[in-house]
Amino acid sequence: MTRALVTGGAGFVGGHLRAHLESVGDEVFAIDREVDVTARDPIEAAIFEAQPDVVYHLAALTHVGESWRRPEDYTRVNVVGTINVLEAVRHAAPAATVLVVSTADVYGVVGLADLPLDELRPPRPANPYAQSKIEAERVAREAARQGQRVVIVRPFNHVGPGQASTFVVPALASRLLDARDRGESTVPVGDLSTRRDFSDVRDVVRAYRLLATLGAPGEVYNVASGHDVAIADLAQWLVERIAPTVRFVESEALLRPVELPVSRGSFAKLQRVTGWEPRITLATSLEDVVVDLEVRRQNQNS
Repeated sequence: MTRALVTGGAGFVGGHLRAHLESVGDEVFAIDREVDVTARDPIEAAIFEAQPDVVYHLAALTHVGESWRRPEDYTRVNVVGTINVLEAVRHAAPAATVLVVSTADVYGVVGLADLPLDELRPPRPANPYAQSKIEAERVAREAARQGQRVVIVRPFNHVGPGQASTFVVPALASRLLDARDRGESTVPVGDLSTRRDFSDVRDVVRAYRLLATLGAPGEVYNVASGHDVAIADLAQWLVERIAPTVRFVESEALLRPVELPVSRGSFAKLQRVTGWEPRITLATSLEDVVVDLEVRRQNQNS
């Protein structure tokens, strides 16, 4: 049995990670907003109390669009927070492994000839969120050089039940459900021409545990499906599932200052080290998102 502490444990990924860890018999401690990772003493006290074998550092600000409006906050939470977690582990549980969650957004704007993206590709962050994660990676690598067991993961887009409506799939699904319920014929959207690599969050957290056990200190690992899909195709699937008569209308307010046209990752390195591969299809993920949103709406209205 492994003792695990999850920062950001009440979030979308944190909730799924806790469930997975518990399902395989780990003892799980979770902290969220009640322990401010930007303040060193509270996080060190939490780690000292839990005495974990593994710390999964998920706590972060993650919304790309919001990062343009609040870059200082993203640096404070994502960079300073990572520094504090690593330092706290070094003092309170020095033998623990720390899994630092970065993002595939660090690869920046790429072309079709660059795909699939692997861990050797130089990062070129194109937004404040990605820049903050590159800085967090730098901090993590330095800790590994100083002897800490630190593993870095770069997940590509992930999706699944419980994801906030600030992210593309639940956002589109929520707008379509609203339009269906109100009898509206149009739904505002951003740029649907982009292509993304989506993994189910339940596959992602499975990879996290494998890497916490088998990943090499100081190394970076992609977590990806190996396939890219157009957001327009996801949107069309959701239209047919939820509201077939509704059409999308592009809204300038929903466009980002810099949009990455395409992203597709290689999970070859992850697979070589852990044997991991995706198990859950995108169609299953989308259906589970819609069902989850419908159930939550029914509960709110009952």
